[in-house]
Amino acid sequence: MSVTKDQPNVIVFFTDQQRMDTTGVHGNPLGLTPHFDRIAREGTHLYNTFTCQPVCGPARSCLQTGMYATTTGCYRNEIPLPPDRRTLAHYFNEAGYQTGYIGKWHLAEHEPVPPEERGGYDYWLAANLLELSSDAYSTVLYDNACNEVKLPGYRVDAQTDAAIRYIDRHQEQPFFLFLSYIEPHHQNHTDNYPAPDGYEDMFTDRWTPPDLKALGGSHAQHLGGYYGMVKRLDEALGRLLDALKSLDLTENTIILFTSDHGNHFKTRNGEYKRTAHDSSIRIPAALYGPGFMQGGQIREMVSLLDFTPTLLDAAGIQVPAEMQGHSLMPLVQRAPTQWPDEIFLQISESQVGRAIRTKRWKYSVTAPSLDGWNAPSSTHYVETMLYDLQADPYELTNLAGIESYREIADELKLRLITRMIEAGEEAPIIDSAEPRSAGQRRVSIEELRLKL
Repeated sequence: MSVTKDQPNVIVFFTDQQRMDTTGVHGNPLGLTPHFDRIAREGTHLYNTFTCQPVCGPARSCLQTGMYATTTGCYRNEIPLPPDRRTLAHYFNEAGYQTGYIGKWHLAEHEPVPPEERGGYDYWLAANLLELSSDAYSTVLYDNACNEVKLPGYRVDAQTDAAIRYIDRHQEQPFFLFLSYIEPHHQNHTDNYPAPDGYEDMFTDRWTPPDLKALGGSHAQHLGGYYGMVKRLDEALGRLLDALKSLDLTENTIILFTSDHGNHFKTRNGEYKRTAHDSSIRIPAALYGPGFMQGGQIREMVSLLDFTPTLLDAAGIQVPAEMQGHSLMPLVQRAPTQWPDEIFLQISESQVGRAIRTKRWKYSVTAPSLDGWNAPSSTHYVETMLYDLQADPYELTNLAGIESYREIADELKLRLITRMIEAGEEAPIIDSAEPRSAGQRRVSIEELRLKL
């Protein structure tokens, strides 16, 4: 396929474990993200964006391929992406783009990652497990020849410097750059959130999201450092935008900003994600650049899986029929489209779980007899969660089993089974939660008539 300089460059600015409410456009009052807030306002803000798998490796497999984790086979961490799975890099390579990957990969079997495990990317400056190969002020990546490269500065800045160098060297031909940060993920071996020096103190005990305030967890220890990492990421986004402007590339470069999953700070289980709660699955997202300017705020439910076909579509590359996500371009262009009314979620490692999330309801099931590490799916589940997000946006009261909500749960059960079948799974049996009463909690006739 021939290419021209008029084809848009594409950059994915990918953070790790970032809650959507770290951003100003989602109500955070601390001014952490002025650059993200600007591209969301000037470009297209995807207000209701959710991961399709709240753990690192599986989420990355979904974004790289446009397929569910059970389809790629990477349903949990430590399963490498099969070599026959085509990624964003393959499609952009075939369209004549230069492709580059900088940062955390988490889809390989070896470290350093050999060429055959790099998902087709031409330029490589990455580590499979960046959280293990590096620390906040000790950034170690590996180049195309598998040589260790230690970059100076705080880790976010070191990766951003490398990205700016890549952009500067690849101006003459359209490029696709996937810039994958580890921040604001915790540093595994110390279980803390190492912000740049001085940044943690700036944000400690400043503002706590209502779910964390109600449930506790580890936020008192970790939130200041977490916010400091988010602040530095946003400053990195600003530097990247400045670099594009100085090279006259702004008007011809698409930027996707998003994350792999959120962070519930040990409020829902013994770690930070792997549950169906919004704190674990809802993520910030915006698209900026040609085709997305003045796109406004899109309120439809968007999955991480939808970004793969969207980036191809926006670059004029045909979207493969086997992709299980949907291009967002009809929504951005306000064209008539039948968009899904819910998000479908697969959960692994902590459980074998499935869930759907509509604008009002959250419904989740688990396979009680299976281990989430060893089993990718099940044919038998039990209801575990039902939340009314209109009355309970922070998911503090689980309605599963309450008799007056049985009709709603049954409708959501059918919708979940439909989505599981569409994702390539076998239709399961889902046992209802043990019935219980709950005093004044009732569902009105008017509510039952409304679309869920």
